[in-house]
Amino acid sequence: MEKIWQKSYPKNVPNEIDISRYQNLLDIFTASVAKFGNKKVFTNFGKSLTYKQLDELSTAFASYLQNDLGLKKGDRLAIQMPNVLQYPVAIFGALKAGLIIVNTNPLYTDREMKFQFKDSGAKAILIMANFADKLAAIRKDTPIEHIIITEIGDMLGLKGKIMNVVIKHVKKMVPAYSLPDAVPFQKAIALGRTKKLQLVTTSLDDIAFLQYTGGTTGVSKGAMLTHRNMVANMQQVCQWLKPVLLEGAEVAIAPLPMYHIFCLTVHAFCLVQIGGNNILVTNPKDLPAFIKLLKSTPVTLLTGINTLYNALLNHPDFKEVRLPTLKLSVAGGMALQRAVAEKWQAAVGTPIVEGYGLTETSPVVCINLVDGTGKLGYIGLPIPSTDVSLLDENEVEVAAGEPGELAVRGPQVMKGYWQRPDETEKVMTKNGWLKTGDVAVVDENGFFKIVDRKKDMILVSGFNVYPNE
Repeated sequence: MEKIWQKSYPKNVPNEIDISRYQNLLDIFTASVAKFGNKKVFTNFGKSLTYKQLDELSTAFASYLQNDLGLKKGDRLAIQMPNVLQYPVAIFGALKAGLIIVNTNPLYTDREMKFQFKDSGAKAILIMANFADKLAAIRKDTPIEHIIITEIGDMLGLKGKIMNVVIKHVKKMVPAYSLPDAVPFQKAIALGRTKKLQLVTTSLDDIAFLQYTGGTTGVSKGAMLTHRNMVANMQQVCQWLKPVLLEGAEVAIAPLPMYHIFCLTVHAFCLVQIGGNNILVTNPKDLPAFIKLLKSTPVTLLTGINTLYNALLNHPDFKEVRLPTLKLSVAGGMALQRAVAEKWQAAVGTPIVEGYGLTETSPVVCINLVDGTGKLGYIGLPIPSTDVSLLDENEVEVAAGEPGELAVRGPQVMKGYWQRPDETEKVMTKNGWLKTGDVAVVDENGFFKIVDRKKDMILVSGFNVYPNE
């Protein structure tokens, strides 16, 4: 397909991105630490980490993984927790140790956990104490050798200690468990500080994340996302948002979980590259607390999904929210409803911009125009360095104006499914196109719209759910 969408690009967005100046994700992080050292990078429950502090803590965690646990390049570390400050420390620590990160949904049942840990071959896990009872029940059936346990308040100082006591003993939110060899997160950091980290060299072709998904066919499998995939997508998204985002000046609220690829790419990488501060929301379902945060934060960027924006708009306290500094809200994970977009624009004064992607594309494929002049109900334009085609049943491109299965080719497309060449073959064509399972049309200006789904699948809060589940 001719790249007709490029004629609709904003004037300062390039047609292509260049990732050749980076060796891996850590190159970008290291550059940001040097540039924005004392600026805030992540904030949670009012406590902030600076770029320098995140660098030091992640090095200590990497040292513990390498020296105390003996983990080697390519070993898998599972991380299972909501949005807390420990999460970015663990991500950048694991990458420094050359590990592959297996992001695990805290809402998983023990059956789902067992499958994912066995399938990924995870050797170690960092898990929130609230879910440790499920791990204790299945541990013997998994390859996990090392367990690090953390609690919500572990990095929040005195306030965090009080919070941990309340959560455990007053609210009784931590079910009893027995994992006698588990090491507390704070002890792991302390041990890591006492030893030197040996630098591990990773290349763009090394796997950075195993992101589990029902994919396009419903069988849970790990999308192998390489450093190249992630570096490419963060560059693509950063270039697309460049017309509205300023280096070192953005305050972004992250209510979506960091184990979800949308939040991971945008907040752990894009915003870090431009020197932003990410406000991590641990429980976005607590709408009164979330609305209080919106009222008290000079937020410039908000990411979310349709259900979250809708819930906010329908909450009585939201009428009192004024967001004078907000430049942009981004919706992904599921379709944005026209009524929600229009109500948000009327209430807040700035648009929600819809994007489209998949776990298999790290995740972003298309985004609408960030100035709000894009087409409502459309997923927008393919981002720089991205090819999109609409295919028929025989993998032949359909005629102009006809609907077809949306297929993607670009540097953000996964390496394949972990140890599933059969499943990879089902979604990848011989000439490198990823078939998404979504049926779309494109207009004369290159704006794409999803009109159907080839296989039965329900999107629930941005997650793929299949009828057999």
